[in-house]
Amino acid sequence: MTLEQAIQLVRKAVKHPGTIDVKHIDLTVVPAEERPTYEKALAVIQLEISKGGVPKDVLYSRLHLDH
Repeated sequence: MTLEQAIQLVRKAVKHPGTIDVKHIDLTVVPAEERPTYEKALAVIQLEISKGGVPKDVLYSRLHLDH
């Protein structure tokens, strides 16, 4: 899975503010049978952050967590 594919997938799991005033990734909004794929995508994203390939704030923006 590429970083771009991971970002596109994880965007679907971004939960908009409700009782929490901050957007966040919530895997409970995806079907249980798809969770392993989302977990893999999150691992790809985390690896890019830890390698220093893409700054965290840039990834957050691409995931729509900053709006």
